[in-house]
Amino acid sequence: ECGGYKTFTATNNMGRLLWNCYKASCSISGSKPVHMSVNDIRQAIERKEKAQEGFVMPEHVVPYRGQPDVTRFMERFDLMGGLYHDVKDNRVVFPIRKDGIIIDATGRTLNYAKPKWLRYTGEADVYVACQGEPNGIAVIVEDVISANTICSVCQNVTGIAILGTSMSVKHIEYIQDYTKIIMALDPDASNKNLQYRREIVSWTGINTIAMRLKNDIKYKEEEDISLLKTLCNLSG
Repeated sequence: ECGGYKTFTATNNMGRLLWNCYKASCSISGSKPVHMSVNDIRQAIERKEKAQEGFVMPEHVVPYRGQPDVTRFMERFDLMGGLYHDVKDNRVVFPIRKDGIIIDATGRTLNYAKPKWLRYTGEADVYVACQGEPNGIAVIVEDVISANTICSVCQNVTGIAILGTSMSVKHIEYIQDYTKIIMALDPDASNKNLQYRREIVSWTGINTIAMRLKNDIKYKEEEDISLLKTLCNLSG
């Protein structure tokens, strides 16, 4: 219809077909009920049950119990508890939950090893952090540390890490129930802030702001934090 590449998604959500294109110039979207056979229903239930089993951490990934390297890292970025330690690769590990169940984890090296970030399953699309009751404002960032920074400096605001700099259809579908979106990718991806802002507005119509950062938000530059708090306090 529009010639877009990798901008179209179609899913069967338990008997309801949903389709969308998130290219800014395209308005293709819709939904309709579809017939599900007994076998279709059985497979959908099996997939749901499998997802509910969750992700089991490898044996070398253990709960944080005051390990010195992890403690220093947590103090550096003012991180809360609930983390893990990959003792084999010496990484601080953030569990990623969906509906209260751990479905994935991402680990950040503590000794400059490569890769800097390691995904343990790749199943999760986002990492979400919020302190208090979510108020409908979401700030989109790249990594889990930045997401935790958002919720620590802005109570009730949700930090959403897209676990990289590429935003997909699944990310946009995930944020469509929020009332305001603030794009706060790292300064070296500032052009993507503007691009994704346009796509989100085109796709969802949500009030979306592209934030220009002086430094990565996790480093809490005074100018950045002040601007973030101002944007989060704006109405609408």
